[in-house]
Amino acid sequence: MAAHPVHPPGFAHQFVDMDQQHASGNLGMWVFLVTEIMFFGGLFASYIIYRALYLPAFETGSRLLDVRFGATNTAVLIASSLTMALAIHAAQTGKREAQVLFLVCTMLLGAAFIAIKLIFEWHHDWVDGLVPGLNWGYQGPHAHGVQLFFCFYFFMTGLHALHMVIGIGILTVLTIMAARGRFNEQYYFPLEISGLYWHFVDIVWIFLFPLLYLIGGRYAMGGPHG
Repeated sequence: MAAHPVHPPGFAHQFVDMDQQHASGNLGMWVFLVTEIMFFGGLFASYIIYRALYLPAFETGSRLLDVRFGATNTAVLIASSLTMALAIHAAQTGKREAQVLFLVCTMLLGAAFIAIKLIFEWHHDWVDGLVPGLNWGYQGPHAHGVQLFFCFYFFMTGLHALHMVIGIGILTVLTIMAARGRFNEQYYFPLEISGLYWHFVDIVWIFLFPLLYLIGGRYAMGGPHG
């Protein structure tokens, strides 16, 4: 009787070898990211069109945001991309404890982003009466266009935050797998393709930050209303 070939850990039977499995996983993730690019691209295109139509109002709305929240979250996400890359490198070099450490750091940074966005910034917007349809109290110049700006702001940042939550869920599973020794020098591509998703979400924010927070020009250091 012929002996069954010994496959490396993580090998799925439908593939010829690990190289094909790795390539298929990468292709699948890139196809998914292309659909995400088209989805966010439609939102960005809509935003740019309405910004051109209501530029003074959008500039006014941007000044009502606190750029310090956006800048802090930008730094947090850049740091999370670094720790995600370090987690992948730790897997490639067979360092289990480092994998877990960097994955936990990435999740904590992602959670910090969500906390800053939802608990601090959105609460700040609520107190200032800048939530269209629920608590809108702005009566200054270009009020209608400013309300439209904040509709885009909450929808786009909320959708981005949802992707962050999904990413943290994925990283939770990966952390458990890493702690059990599932990833090593030969098998680490689940970390790699999940890292592509995480970096994509970070890049989306890199575009959101200037579009939403910086189009208003100068920022009064005394606060968004200063």
